[in-house]
Amino acid sequence: MRLLTPLGLSFLLTAALAAAWSLHSPARASAQVNQIEMFQDDAQLLSNPGATLQQLRDLGVGIVRISVHWNAIAPSRRPAGFNPANPASYPAGSWSIYDQIVNDARQDGIAVDLSIGGPAPPWAVGPGQPPPGGFGSWKPSAAAFKQFVQALGARYSGTYEPTLGKSMPGAPNDVPRVSFWEIWNEPNFGMDLAPQAIKGSSVPAAAWMYRSLLDAGWGALQGTGHGRDTILIGNLDARGQSAKPSPGAPQGLPGNFAATKPMQFIRSLYCLSSAYKELRGGAAAAVGCPTTAAASRRLRAAHPALFEASGFATHPYPVNLPPTKASSTDPDYNEFSELPGLASTLDRIQRIYGSGKRFPVYNNEYGYITNPPNASLTPLNPNGQFVSPTTAAYYINWAEYISWRNPRIASTMQYLLVDPNPRKAPEYGGFASGLIFYSGTRKPAYAAYRLPLLLPMTTARRGHSLEVWGCVRPAHFARLDTAGIPQQVQIQFQRGSRGAFTTLRRVTATNVRGYIDLRVTFPAGGSVRLAWSYPTARQLPSSSPTTPVAGQTVYSRTQRVTVS
Repeated sequence: MRLLTPLGLSFLLTAALAAAWSLHSPARASAQVNQIEMFQDDAQLLSNPGATLQQLRDLGVGIVRISVHWNAIAPSRRPAGFNPANPASYPAGSWSIYDQIVNDARQDGIAVDLSIGGPAPPWAVGPGQPPPGGFGSWKPSAAAFKQFVQALGARYSGTYEPTLGKSMPGAPNDVPRVSFWEIWNEPNFGMDLAPQAIKGSSVPAAAWMYRSLLDAGWGALQGTGHGRDTILIGNLDARGQSAKPSPGAPQGLPGNFAATKPMQFIRSLYCLSSAYKELRGGAAAAVGCPTTAAASRRLRAAHPALFEASGFATHPYPVNLPPTKASSTDPDYNEFSELPGLASTLDRIQRIYGSGKRFPVYNNEYGYITNPPNASLTPLNPNGQFVSPTTAAYYINWAEYISWRNPRIASTMQYLLVDPNPRKAPEYGGFASGLIFYSGTRKPAYAAYRLPLLLPMTTARRGHSLEVWGCVRPAHFARLDTAGIPQQVQIQFQRGSRGAFTTLRRVTATNVRGYIDLRVTFPAGGSVRLAWSYPTARQLPSSSPTTPVAGQTVYSRTQRVTVS
């Protein structure tokens, strides 16, 4: 996520309602009942992978996203005899934490998504980096990146024996296979890939570089046995800037290190004009694109990742707005409410080149910063105030319901388990989108994430039913722990505003991801919640206060209903 750049945040405008995804529309029969549950918290995983993965399993997380920074594994100076394509050439200690994450995740039944990207090591950075430098994002070598991805692909092929430094199928110490990959993070943001634009920001530059990095990463994964894996491209920041040079921005915007608007970036990536026409002549040559019709016909073969990837990913944060609203009317932004438009645009682009590909859209970074703890009035907080922890819990359920209804959305996503240390630099310490406060106290979003609940309509006439949607997120793990026993969730009701909750319905979560969607008639106004009990067959560890005890009953957030 790139909410951290003051230049970018100063351009955020008033929200506009996204009518296409109105909360009050009926659920679709083609809902994405098998959308995967993605989660990311690099700091927690890298510092304590075993306990973090156990807690994510207890929350029901299906796949964990972990950033693999090139310069965190590669040596800062290229030694004599170094072979960047061979995992054995890298310092053994550089791999250890990633090996442990992959091993522990396999034991917990959680898939791993390796998000491969910069910063590049100093010896793979291009020349001419302007001050202040040091980001590792300046013109990274695509050839060197290919070799790095070859090393990753070989190590996580499922047959690599680290003690022998080579592939040994069936060896007892083989590193587990990884089958889910991303190629570069937020290539439309200059802190990840620079320069974004040149010549006074009149000529886009980052999309050209990203096209080369995609070719490199794609080829490396194909060549190391990962051709049938899930490989995502895009991974774009949701917003960006465009402006002519000025005293405050002599290179214009996005210039070197600001952000390119995502839809502008996508058009440049696919060599298209603002009118979605194929670029020709000098305009095409300036951004590394085919200059003739004949050359354009070879684009698909020359850049297969753009047409054959498993999905297109984005980071559609709406900052502190509900998931049905966008922070701007700018058509080149792409926030959560605008994901249907992204899918349609990607389809249109594929058709331009004669492809029938319909990319699944992956939401692979998403969450809500809360106040408390972050009450700052800074560019990180462009809409006046961050949402309360209670509102954040409601919004994450709302967003998941919306994406569940859309079969093109392949994933639901939560970014951060634990809030960062607020004493750290504001740009990170204030990014309080976790389910747990830094102090260790759980936010309301913790329960909301584990057992999502949403009633799209909360008012009904007496005798009329309301839609109740929810999810027993840990259900797929619970079935494993109980030899396939179906998991039942209780729909509980509290009449009025006080008194005990009673069970109205017991519902079996029949699909693999634990979703439920049904109509319920409530006897009066009151509050609704879900209740579910962890199985007793598997004795879950109790060393951490945040780890549930076997057999414990847990609850969703509550939602009020009115019956008249």
